[in-house]
Amino acid sequence: MSGPLLEVRNLARSYPRVQAVRDLSFAMERGQITGFVGPNGAGKTTTMRIAATLDVPDSGDVFIEGQSVLVEPRACRNRIGYMSDQFHPYPNLDILEYLDFFARAHGLAGKRRLDTVRSVASFCGLLGFADRPATGLSKGMGQRLHLAKTLLHDPALLILDEPASGLDPRARIEFRALLKELAAAGKGILISSHILPELGEMCDSVVVIERGRRVVSGTIAEIQKSVQHEQAVAMRVLGDAAMAERFLLTWPGVGQLAVDGQRIRFPFAGDEPALGELLAQLVASGVRVVEFARTEANLEDIFLSTTKGNLQ
Repeated sequence: MSGPLLEVRNLARSYPRVQAVRDLSFAMERGQITGFVGPNGAGKTTTMRIAATLDVPDSGDVFIEGQSVLVEPRACRNRIGYMSDQFHPYPNLDILEYLDFFARAHGLAGKRRLDTVRSVASFCGLLGFADRPATGLSKGMGQRLHLAKTLLHDPALLILDEPASGLDPRARIEFRALLKELAAAGKGILISSHILPELGEMCDSVVVIERGRRVVSGTIAEIQKSVQHEQAVAMRVLGDAAMAERFLLTWPGVGQLAVDGQRIRFPFAGDEPALGELLAQLVASGVRVVEFARTEANLEDIFLSTTKGNLQ
């Protein structure tokens, strides 16, 4: 099919005390994993719910393979798999019974339904736990079941709202591998997450929004070029990083800091001599620097340099 898989066009949505989405537009293609990034309250979930036909905008529209979610919601639902940020499985059902219930809801019948349930359970690594109750699963197993339910009707577009939230590191790695397999099979995936390093590893493109507006969008490489006028600098110190933080916050050209223990990343607007002077003064001030290097801007850098941290 020609045209984008998903097109969000001039979308706006208000609630009594806040305008959640403001004239938002972006598009994504088949086989693409697009990260949907923004501060809390930026309008990500509202946009995803509208795209999934669960909410209605005040203006604008969303198109799935050229079909309007407002004009043809039933047809669009057949092409969408929506995974919300909350998973509440029904009690008194085991894993296969739970999947079978939703397969029936999607109109699957007979041998096709049974084969689909087992195939999806196998793909998500659930077949060996088929008779376990759907309630009481670990967070990782629950998210696998949530994804399996989302895949039953073979949707072209997956809309995943914070799917890795609360998962342990191994579960996140395994979940990421599943999503890459799905994208390789041609499915488009729109995914929101606050785990930016992991999102950056799997995404082909990203859409950053703040206060309901699109701030920047495109492939990671394209956005890296657009923000590369500020060098991304990564450093590691010995001991407490607070001294380095205090120093950097007063230095001209240093942007917003991202601190993770003894590691600090920040954008720096300056040439190589200015960067060398910064390092020399850090050491002279008593900061014990053990690593200091320019890096390519990653998704965290893009987020910090393109948003202002404004909440709504």
